[in-house]
Amino acid sequence: MKISKLQYITSNPIHAEKACKGGADWIQLRVKNKSFEEWKVLALETKRICKLYKAKLIINDNVLLAKEINAAGVHLGKEDMSLTEARKILGEKFIIGGTANTIEDIMRLHRMNVDYIGLGPFRFTSTKEKLSPVIGINGYIYMFPELKRRDMNIPVIAVGGIRTGDVKSLIKAGVYGVALSSAITNTNDITKSTQEFIKLLS
Repeated sequence: MKISKLQYITSNPIHAEKACKGGADWIQLRVKNKSFEEWKVLALETKRICKLYKAKLIINDNVLLAKEINAAGVHLGKEDMSLTEARKILGEKFIIGGTANTIEDIMRLHRMNVDYIGLGPFRFTSTKEKLSPVIGINGYIYMFPELKRRDMNIPVIAVGGIRTGDVKSLIKAGVYGVALSSAITNTNDITKSTQEFIKLLS
């Protein structure tokens, strides 16, 4: 299965559509402090948009919702449902990603056969509650030779406060791609910003 190099994280279907217009083909819907039904409404609308643009919809945290609406997959944080339990519920066809902050986290997720790993935070970000220790570029530069030495070949997505000027150094360090939220959302033109990041990643 193809893991996208640009993963756009949003809670807003309108923003998702603007990113898809810019070429995003992977939308992670992250919704906080909403009821299941409210979340489902947002998820179904985002799924409709993703289908229109042939993009994958990944649901953050909520395994049962991902299964109910038949999303492409789910992304699980360190404090969410266990990956083993999620795989039992979803089966093999769903994409499952996991969050890591250390090499030990990556090793654990690799043993659980996740499809990709979100490694971060790269720098401090206000869009994520209960932030793990910041890794910084030196952390990524340190980790990837270790992963190679241990023969862990899995797509690693950098996440957390990433800006356009960070992308080239992160790719050089060894990351497969980047997950972005505010770097795209908090701009005057979400579509154009998406296009710029895709160009940097190509």
